[in-house]
Amino acid sequence: MGRILALFSQEAQLIKALGKGDPKAQRQVYDKYSARMLGLCFRYICDEMAAEDVMVEGFLKVFGKIGQFNSEGSFEGWIRRIMVNEALGYLRKQKRILEDTLSDEANNIPDYIQADQNLDTEELLKLIETLPTGYRTVFNLYAIEGYAHIEIAEMLGISESTSKSQLHRARTLLQRMVFDWENSFKKKVEYEKASG
Repeated sequence: MGRILALFSQEAQLIKALGKGDPKAQRQVYDKYSARMLGLCFRYICDEMAAEDVMVEGFLKVFGKIGQFNSEGSFEGWIRRIMVNEALGYLRKQKRILEDTLSDEANNIPDYIQADQNLDTEELLKLIETLPTGYRTVFNLYAIEGYAHIEIAEMLGISESTSKSQLHRARTLLQRMVFDWENSFKKKVEYEKASG
């Protein structure tokens, strides 16, 4: 318990120093959270340089708006919300949000049975990266960030039912990609056994 209080106290001091514009505190926060926030931005944008730019802009907002952090909830959670909003803003500017490139085709994709467990997290994230922008955005907001459909609808300026259908289509498409990945994985294993 003492360790948790010490960490909380350190974070409170760090936030106070950020409020005073202390560059050392800014560097400390950047060093502590930048890798995770870059990963978050990349999940939405799928372009390393653009994701890094968005992350840097996000940290500038964090430092500029630190006075708005009211210590309700975690500091990291507050930073994550800023980063998500920055990533969504970037997608809006690029006019890439909610391109519905597979609209009706997705409705005709059969639901696949749960795939085997050979797919690891990194491979799954790579599959998510290949989803159309709109599907990927809603999927990330709902399945990874934990936002409700009503919140997603508000953030993206869409209806709640559009958010739900984008999520359904994203899941269906992901299931198909995982199924295809599993089949190619099994073929590779069978080939290695036969030639080994």
